Amino acid sequence: MSALREDLRNVAIVAHVDHGKTTLVDAMLWQSGAFRENQDVADRVMDSMDLEREKGITILAKNTAVRHGDVKLNIIDTPGHADFGGEVERGLTMVDGVLLLVDASEGPLPQTRFVLRKALEAKLPVILVINKVDRPDARISEVVDEVYELFFDLGAEEDQIEFPIVYCVAKDGKATLDQENPEGGESLKPLMDLLVEHIPPPSYEPDHPLQALVTNLDASPYVGRLALCRVRQGTIKRNQTISWCRADGTIQRAQLGELYVTENLDRVEAESAGPGEIIAVAGIAEVTIGETLADLDDPRPLPVISVDEPSLSVIIGINTSPLAGQDGDKLTARQVKARLDAELIGNVSLRVNDTDRPDAWEVQGRGELQLAVLVELMRREGFELTVGQPQVLTREVDGVIHEPVERLAIDAPEDYVGVLTQLMALRKGRLEQMVNHGTGWVRMEYLVPARGLIGFRTEFLTETRGTGLLHHVFDRWEPWAGELRSRPTGALVADRRGATAQFALMNLQERGSLFVGPGEEVYEGMIVGENARADDLDVNACREKHLTNMRSSGADVLVRLVPHRQLSLDQALEWVQEDECVEVTPERVRLRKQVLDKTGRAKAARRAKAGAAPA
Repeated sequence: MSALREDLRNVAIVAHVDHGKTTLVDAMLWQSGAFRENQDVADRVMDSMDLEREKGITILAKNTAVRHGDVKLNIIDTPGHADFGGEVERGLTMVDGVLLLVDASEGPLPQTRFVLRKALEAKLPVILVINKVDRPDARISEVVDEVYELFFDLGAEEDQIEFPIVYCVAKDGKATLDQENPEGGESLKPLMDLLVEHIPPPSYEPDHPLQALVTNLDASPYVGRLALCRVRQGTIKRNQTISWCRADGTIQRAQLGELYVTENLDRVEAESAGPGEIIAVAGIAEVTIGETLADLDDPRPLPVISVDEPSLSVIIGINTSPLAGQDGDKLTARQVKARLDAELIGNVSLRVNDTDRPDAWEVQGRGELQLAVLVELMRREGFELTVGQPQVLTREVDGVIHEPVERLAIDAPEDYVGVLTQLMALRKGRLEQMVNHGTGWVRMEYLVPARGLIGFRTEFLTETRGTGLLHHVFDRWEPWAGELRSRPTGALVADRRGATAQFALMNLQERGSLFVGPGEEVYEGMIVGENARADDLDVNACREKHLTNMRSSGADVLVRLVPHRQLSLDQALEWVQEDECVEVTPERVRLRKQVLDKTGRAKAARRAKAGAAPA
């Protein structure tokens, strides 16, 4: 016979990126009295990493707890990017219901579909929150209809489709259930009341032995590794001796240390925690995600968490360029491998495999953003790395090679429909749906091979003059679509080491666009710009002007140097080709050829041609 914990609710907030999840959690914290009236609190307080604040996205799922009357609401803020889907899947194993947030203008987008599919698979009840109802271009009733269509499309069951709807302005902390006056809310009380009423309380069996599933990891400078768990059954106490059911099937005795529960944004020490509670425990140094903390006398392991497989990989190795060691202090293969292994512990959606080189590893992940975030974190920690071109992972189904296919949603002004159709045709994209909202903007939905989207974002923003929006999410595996046209331009490659000279760069800027300015250190094999033609061109970027005693009136006409393009890490990873890589240091992002020596590159190209030619 199961019992219920009426004083507790566990809920995850899921949504597409930038629809207002973290802002809504901020408002809930303020209105529940978590902060003093005059307390200085940063916006998006849940986004605690520097990188999250800079990019304006949530990368790690984090939990907080707010009080509403006698009920404690444990709220998990999940990422909206499908690249961090492992975080979403883990977050959903800890909760009993979800708050689905949808923008009142943009409506459901690919990541909305992704996170909702995970919630429906877990049979979780849903509350729909239409956010940003104060936008001038809000189309509330149409968005609600689109959400219903999405539920039907994902095969939701009857009780899941009958969801309550809340209309909300998260940044002002207002919510209402009145569709006739969606902006008439005064506080978030209607939403909080609905959470308590609609999300089921945690259920448990009173006589069942202890079971707690480890769903995330954290670290404390004082007590070491923390295991974040949801207590499924029984009660857990601090300093208790338990059975540790490991992922490999073995069961060991373990002694717990401190026990923490969440209150607002803080972890507070507790003596014990009952079923349904989300806790953090210290004391087990090697615990990993998916393992179970169980009763000492009657250990019953819970199923290990499974997440979607990776779809993209990059080769990450040590920095082998002539300028290695100038910026960073972590340069050796041992340090890089140790850091990648440490990332695996807390990130279940990553894989790290050995390659045929002892100083490079294949890192597999969900998408370019996830891999770029990992490299960005490493460079900030003082690592120098070489990162290759992202490659899609394939799998064999019934003897046929299959590749991942992404569902792509594009929002762009209608003037650019022609050029976007042409871009997608080159990448073997199939148009699934096209809607003109009558506002001058068009939404196009494509199914496109994942490798066709590598490097697409930069070209897309160029063609739409920076106005277009695109979002994509893994959809399915399909047979290999054949060869795709890659980058249409070649590279300008430096042929010697030295400092770049303004005189040389002025002559080179007619050949294409430059990635370096005057006075920068370059070396043989480093890419200094993009050639306007398809071939690579070896250039001398260090040539100074020869000075003579002769003077003439027209010789020194001022020619201005066009400002060079400074590629970010994300853009650099998108730009490189198979024989190129990105050199990443704490201070610089450089592009280079994998083989630096010009003769060596020519030999490698001949060998590749001979290998590709029919026998």
